[in-house]
Amino acid sequence: MSKYPPAHHQEAEYTNIIETLKTFPLATLITVSEGLPVITHLPLDYKVDDHLGKLVGHIDNNNPQLQQLKLGAKATVLFNGPDTYISPSIYTTTQLPTWNYIKLHLEVEVSKILNAEELKDAMVELTSFLEGDAQRYILEKENSRMEAFVNYVTGFELKITAWEGKFKLSQDKNKKDQIQAKEALLQNYSLVMPSYLEKIYSSHVTKKN
Repeated sequence: MSKYPPAHHQEAEYTNIIETLKTFPLATLITVSEGLPVITHLPLDYKVDDHLGKLVGHIDNNNPQLQQLKLGAKATVLFNGPDTYISPSIYTTTQLPTWNYIKLHLEVEVSKILNAEELKDAMVELTSFLEGDAQRYILEKENSRMEAFVNYVTGFELKITAWEGKFKLSQDKNKKDQIQAKEALLQNYSLVMPSYLEKIYSSHVTKKN
């Protein structure tokens, strides 16, 4: 039996999987066509069912991945939680440099293709979920733009059939070092964003076809 990944990096509590994908809902949807991966990034809305739950989303009709999203088709979905470099300088013990992260790997099956009315409902629910408690914007199902919207996207439900949570959080270190690693994850992730976004927004160049 393989000893990788280490058991202490594997999440055993499914509620932590749900909390992560709800907090970081932008997913990576992976299918395979002619031996090559086909990848789309899209937000997915988690819904409870009588098993592991389902993910509801939509995809542009011009996206070639749509051809793989037939009823019963299998796919892999990734969700990325926070990650950061961990410097040995933060530890109270002697350690080597490492990288901590929270990642989800889900195996899914296309369980439903939404009709136009179901797609509108799904879009309203997704918007409400993403707006959060503040609900600064409420999407109405009767919004005139929704009629055009349902003509250029396809909505679907993905039944979760298996899951794996890779939570590498310095679990093999002593308690004080684990707390230091948690603080580094919190600080480093937030500190890098202002300068990174400033650089990208000021220098981004759109690819020409």
